[in-house]
Amino acid sequence: MKFKPTNFEGLILVESEPKGDERGWFARTFCKEEFKQIGHTEEWLQTNHSYTQHSGTIRGIHYQLPPYQEIKLVRCIAGSVFDVVVDIRKNSSTFLQWFSIELSATNKKAIYIPKGFAHGFQTLSNDCELIYYHTQFYTPNSEAAIRYNDEMINIKWPLLVTDMSDKDKSHPLLTKDYKGI
Repeated sequence: MKFKPTNFEGLILVESEPKGDERGWFARTFCKEEFKQIGHTEEWLQTNHSYTQHSGTIRGIHYQLPPYQEIKLVRCIAGSVFDVVVDIRKNSSTFLQWFSIELSATNKKAIYIPKGFAHGFQTLSNDCELIYYHTQFYTPNSEAAIRYNDEMINIKWPLLVTDMSDKDKSHPLLTKDYKGI
């Protein structure tokens, strides 16, 4: 694996290095020892798998409040997505800025998302599947989110929004006095 830092402290692109032969390929997606290189020592407590049927669908932009903040490792294993994270760390130099990357089954990239980021994505193709590793259990009473079209964040989604849950459509907009976490 290759770890490539971004301009956001702690946010790291993880590139697989597939080894192929006539049968296909094999790639490591996690190694506890290798992840120590980027300072990751927490245990993955929960793994989720999502499927999204139609391109243009948005999921997110979700996060958990303290003390249930989580580190995530997100990988697309079918189709492709425009993956977005928003820095909500109140003392960060990139506070309320967003970062995006295309994750796809073809490019085999993953994104390591530290605590203090909200996460969401838009599907770029039909039949998308993502695998998420989490360092915290999902805690419904600590769930929070940013609305996909919040003008304070101003994410430039690449496609027309075709589908979204009612819950994601109704997340509150940020206010000017939003302090982050």
